[in-house]
Amino acid sequence: MRSFVPNGLARAAVRFKPASFAGTFVALMMSALIVSACGILLETGVRASVPPERYAKAPVVAAADQYARFVTGSGDSRSESADPLPDTARLDAALAERAARVHGVEAAVPDFTFPVRQGDGVLTGHGWGSHAFTGAVLTSGVAPRTGEVVLAASDERADLGDTVTLETAIGRADFRLSGLAKAGSGDVAEGAVAWFADARSPALAGHPGKADAIAVLAKDGTDADVLAAGVKKALAGSGAEVHTGDGRGAVEDRGLGYAKEMLTGLGGSFGGIAATVAVFTASGTVALSVAQRAREFALLRAVGATPRQIRRAVAAEAVLVAPLAGLLGCLPGIGLAHWWFGQLKDRGAIPDAVELQFSWIPLVVAVGTGLLTALGAGWAAGRRPSKIKPGQALAEASVERLRPGVIRILLGLGALVGGGFLTVVAARSAGDDAANAALGVVMLFMLAVALLGPLVARLCAALFGLALSVGDASASLAAANSRTNARRLASAITPIVLAMAFASTLVFMHTSESHVAAEQLRAGVTADHVVTDPAGLPIDAAARAARAPGVDAAVGLLETQVLVPVGSGGDRWLQGSSTQGISGSGEQLARVQDLDVRGGSLDRVGKGRIAIDKTLAASAKVGVGDKLPLYLPDGTRTDHEVVAVYGRGLGLAAVTMDRASLAPHVTSPFDSTLLIRGGNAKALASLGEVTDASGYAVEQNTDRELNAWANYTMAAVLGGFAAVAAANTLVMTVLDRRRELGTLRLIGSTRRQVMRMLRWEGLLVALAGIALGTAIAAATLIPMMRGLTGEGPYVPPLVYAAFAGGAVALGLVAVTLPARAALRR
Repeated sequence: MRSFVPNGLARAAVRFKPASFAGTFVALMMSALIVSACGILLETGVRASVPPERYAKAPVVAAADQYARFVTGSGDSRSESADPLPDTARLDAALAERAARVHGVEAAVPDFTFPVRQGDGVLTGHGWGSHAFTGAVLTSGVAPRTGEVVLAASDERADLGDTVTLETAIGRADFRLSGLAKAGSGDVAEGAVAWFADARSPALAGHPGKADAIAVLAKDGTDADVLAAGVKKALAGSGAEVHTGDGRGAVEDRGLGYAKEMLTGLGGSFGGIAATVAVFTASGTVALSVAQRAREFALLRAVGATPRQIRRAVAAEAVLVAPLAGLLGCLPGIGLAHWWFGQLKDRGAIPDAVELQFSWIPLVVAVGTGLLTALGAGWAAGRRPSKIKPGQALAEASVERLRPGVIRILLGLGALVGGGFLTVVAARSAGDDAANAALGVVMLFMLAVALLGPLVARLCAALFGLALSVGDASASLAAANSRTNARRLASAITPIVLAMAFASTLVFMHTSESHVAAEQLRAGVTADHVVTDPAGLPIDAAARAARAPGVDAAVGLLETQVLVPVGSGGDRWLQGSSTQGISGSGEQLARVQDLDVRGGSLDRVGKGRIAIDKTLAASAKVGVGDKLPLYLPDGTRTDHEVVAVYGRGLGLAAVTMDRASLAPHVTSPFDSTLLIRGGNAKALASLGEVTDASGYAVEQNTDRELNAWANYTMAAVLGGFAAVAAANTLVMTVLDRRRELGTLRLIGSTRRQVMRMLRWEGLLVALAGIALGTAIAAATLIPMMRGLTGEGPYVPPLVYAAFAGGAVALGLVAVTLPARAALRR
């Protein structure tokens, strides 16, 4: 530990040459910012919870498992993944009787929640028994029986005894209004409410014999934990899970599962990449700072300093700078996490009741990561100056070494070969396999650029130097400087490569998918009219449209998601796939939607038979005639025969199945879209909002563009960090050249000539970074997009020009401003 205690050399270096450590301080501070922000999001995802509202008065709630459990491997290699279900999993309503027999139970009430249409409005339907734990009370009339309904007391459209027409999963029916009620504390967040007889509610919801949950009420004096243990024992073997405390909130708010998955993905997966980039960049800056003081270390060795003293000085400098930089970086990191979390909540990705939660752990990890980075990078950079003889150290401090060390070259070549191998793998893969391989491509190529930086920089200097050599004296001098000081050039190029590669990959991945999806949507919707309604279309909308004058075909779409096992061997996982349940036959669907069938026939779509997108077929390793296992929205596992494979699943739906097989497994029975061939728009206006195919495509693309925010934010975080690191490195290299710039002025160069030389160097750095970053992004995106969309990447020229222009401007500004300051002295 004594090696890390600041000695006199370290304290003097920091005190009398603070500018030498400013760049290191900024890099470590930015590293702490990224690591702390991602760590806070990760911790929030792990600890997130929602306090119960509907079940606040029920101490124990039993519900089905809301996750799909997928097992791969066996024995020691066995692993199980848990993915949130697209819809609510339900349990047997009869289990309430078993729970009611547990000692200490006052009542066990099966709960039902389902949408109900009344005219143009939508109500939330419940069984009347839920009033026992929600607090709803009758203000007039009596509880509902079969064929009756109780509406909210604020509903003034009907009187007691009147007939009310409502639409549920079983169709349109008349109900007698038996009573009016005041909603309880568990109902107020749901808007208008309708209560039905408990015995009839499961059928009205479209799930006969099933309940969303069972609320268990306790007798006075009964402990909640004791009651939960009794209920758990009584329901053993049924698949029901028993919840208490905030666990009850997760049952009533399915969004929590997706929020936790998204936050842990952001903080873990993206956070891991961001942290790697941050550490990677910070270590390069620390190494540059140590390398810039090679002359000082050589002089210290010449006057008698031991290797141990040199190493201790470097380590002590890290101890002096890194903790303070880390602590200061955590402050904006907390702010970034708050902003990011707030934006996700505003966009509906996180339930309102979830709060940002963090402890000291991510902050300590951020500071500790910066300290270890500084120590490791300082040790690696200071190892050679501390080991070699004093005379050799002085010689190397005056003239740059021609090539990196052998080990560094071998590691760099290994990363380069690995990146090339994964590029081939990605090009031969499809779907998520291609995307996963492509992620390794960008990481390995970036590692190769960092390890082989001096060689790459010398090659770039030679290539771009050919163009500069035909210029004036300033351009020729810039080219000569770049060739001679390849290490310095490499330190400046690497961050720009990072910024260009990651920003281009994240942004153009989205633009490519959106471009293909938009084209498929425009070409795929061949209907003359598209009817939509945010609340869901009438239950008989397709039948009514088919009877309209001039209509040749009308097909309703019930849109949701299913989970499909993809991958191969032990590396398999569940992928959420967009799904449409069609109300008509495959032949009718072909009249209003062109899925671009590549094999099989849509005519065979029906019970137990589905059609899927070609990319999903490749990922799941199935074809026409094969059985595809999948999890329906409520977690029901089924096997379906693939009867057709089509090419427009990205813009339309990845899975097409009959509506009758899908409807019992979703909460809302109402179609979201109705596609119509022929007819008149005015005659269809009573069904919902009517538009044509092009108008529908615009609406869908707008929704897709909203999802781009996450990609753009990640690109901004990574690209912004790398841009700051690039500017920081360029400033460090310019300020370190004060003696060189002063010498140029002494031998007769004008200030304008020196500035022009530096601008040429900055331009060379920017162009080299743009070229390498573009090459890495292309090597990543081309196989990834081929696998995901079957086409090459789509790069909007203006967006790419903005990236390239920003890199050039960054390079010029980052050398111009410090150079002016240096030349004033």
